[in-house]
Amino acid sequence: MKILPEISRTLSEYLLIPGLTTEDCTPDRVDLGAPLVRHRLGEEPGVRVATPLVSAIMQAVSSPTLAVALARAGGLSFIHQNQRIEDQAADVRAVKGHDHPASGTDDRASVDGEGRLRVGAGINSRDFKDRVPALVEAGADVLCLDSSDGYSVHQARTLEFARETYGEDVPVGAGNVVDGRAFRYLADAGAAFVKVGIGGGAICTTRAQKGIGRGQASALLDVVEARDAYAQETGVYVPLCCDGGLLNDSHMAMALAMGADFIMLGRYFARLDESPSRKLLIDGQWYKEYWGEGSLRAQNEARYGQRGRMVFEEGVDGYVPYAGGLDDNVERTRAKIASTMISCGSTNLRDFHRDAVLVPVSAESFKQTGAEVQLRLPALTSAE
Repeated sequence: MKILPEISRTLSEYLLIPGLTTEDCTPDRVDLGAPLVRHRLGEEPGVRVATPLVSAIMQAVSSPTLAVALARAGGLSFIHQNQRIEDQAADVRAVKGHDHPASGTDDRASVDGEGRLRVGAGINSRDFKDRVPALVEAGADVLCLDSSDGYSVHQARTLEFARETYGEDVPVGAGNVVDGRAFRYLADAGAAFVKVGIGGGAICTTRAQKGIGRGQASALLDVVEARDAYAQETGVYVPLCCDGGLLNDSHMAMALAMGADFIMLGRYFARLDESPSRKLLIDGQWYKEYWGEGSLRAQNEARYGQRGRMVFEEGVDGYVPYAGGLDDNVERTRAKIASTMISCGSTNLRDFHRDAVLVPVSAESFKQTGAEVQLRLPALTSAE
């Protein structure tokens, strides 16, 4: 038994210290582009995104409709794998079949070399020998192993299969992890990127059920250090995806400042028109259904080796407030992240990683993070 000499910290427990905002720090000059897959230092990655947001590998989130909208907004979706192989492949084909129209404006859409929208797909460490070929044939640009805990020989074997079968042509991300040991294990196994975060998702109950996990800030800081050391030792940069622990847009900026290359979001996208779940009116307010892949509703029996009911769940089934369309929400989030970077004196994510200065906040300081003033209108009086 070993106890780490630290407190597990969340993204809420840090603030950014402003840097010098120069004349170059203007919204039109901020570049949010990020690498999505591993590459040698100094070389261009095979897949990049102009908007560092990807959708979670979840039934309630990543439909073909959302994948098309997010790719057009510069991000990328991962079609969920909790379905028959042929159905997931059909979803991938549906996205690739939307040829992106030419635009005379600044176009940040995620497209492949043939001008088709990019799309990712989730896989698992059980039926990968059948699922991976089907998804590659369907045109998936990048794959990602889906597991609450990715530090396993099962993920290494899946990565080995993809590497031996397709070489570098089929990038496969892996995870999730919360420390440098697990990152290095998956990086050595050939992971295209590594997802960071266990138990911090809005719909996840892994920590309560199994007692494993780590505060998202602590996990990121540890894994970022390992990622940078790995790059210096090997000359290979393995991007990091922050997955979970993101309650608002400022947390996204904080995660990027700490060294994440891009962010995976479930609840954020589940709220939108383009997500596949139902929209319901409850007590005068609109909601969208949302459930975790570890929940009973997700019917995720194979992950737990059960043919009947699950022994226990690692996610819940609920609702999130409806938030409108994807374009407006993503554009607003981009503007907030860009504004934070400008305040810190950065115009691209590489500089943001290098120059960001963070400070832990005390419990008393945390209380002053949000406005608590209740505004009241004065009582109206008659004109008499």
